[in-house]
Parts: sequence; structure tokens; C-alpha cells
Amino acid sequence: MSTYFFIALCVVIFLLIVANIRIVPQSRAFIIERLGTYCATWQAGLHVKIPFIDRIANTVTLKEQVLDFPPQPVITKDNVTMKIDSVVYMQITEPKLYTYGVEAPMMAIENLSATTLRNIIGELDLDTTS
Repeated sequence: MSTYFFIALCVVIFLLIVANIRIVPQSRAFIIERLGTYCATWQAGLHVKIPFIDRIANTVTLKEQVLDFPPQPVITKDNVTMKIDSVVYMQITEPKLYTYGVEAPMMAIENLSATTLRNIIGELDLDTTS
């Protein structure tokens, strides 16, 4: 009776270990939380998480991304309003800050690029913007 129990226990432990082995693909990063707080950032490769304690909080792509934002109204130095369409190329270099640094990262990037665009165009005359 005790040998069957021991074999069943070994099988359960083996299945728990196998179920918690993770392979992180190239150009991705996994954010790991241990008991609800940040623990580590896993880069590409083979990793083992602790069952019931660790969890994958976020999967972040490290590839360059193209973001097309809607046209933004900007005012030039000579008070002419114009709409400028913007495209932003971005790449995440710090997955931890991307996950925990701001509530809505894409909206923050859009607002930051629109503000920068308005500041640059606001210093130019209409003739020099083309």
C-alpha cells in the first residue's frame, strides 16, 4: 500500500515540475511575480517556476513596433492650425518598467509623441514646416 502511495506521489511531483517548465522564445521577456510582487524578468531560454508561488504576470515583446496614431491638431508659431499624422517606431528595452511603470503604456507613448510634436511644430513658421 505504501509503495503505491509513494509512486503516485512521485508521479504528481514529476507532473508539477514538468508543468512549470517554461521556454521563453527569442525576442520576448516574461515578467515573473512571486506571491504577487515582482520577482524577475526572464529572457530567452529555459526556466522553471515554483508551483503555486510564482506566476507569469506579463509577456512582453522586445521587437520594434510601429504605431500609427490619428492626426493631431498642432498650432505653428504664426498661429496656423494644421493636422499632422504621426507614425512612431518603438522598442521596449525595459520590460519591468513597461509592465509596472505606467498604467496604460501605449496611451502614454501616444500622448508623449503628440506633446513632443506640438512643441517642435509650435516653434516653426508655416513655411518652414513643409
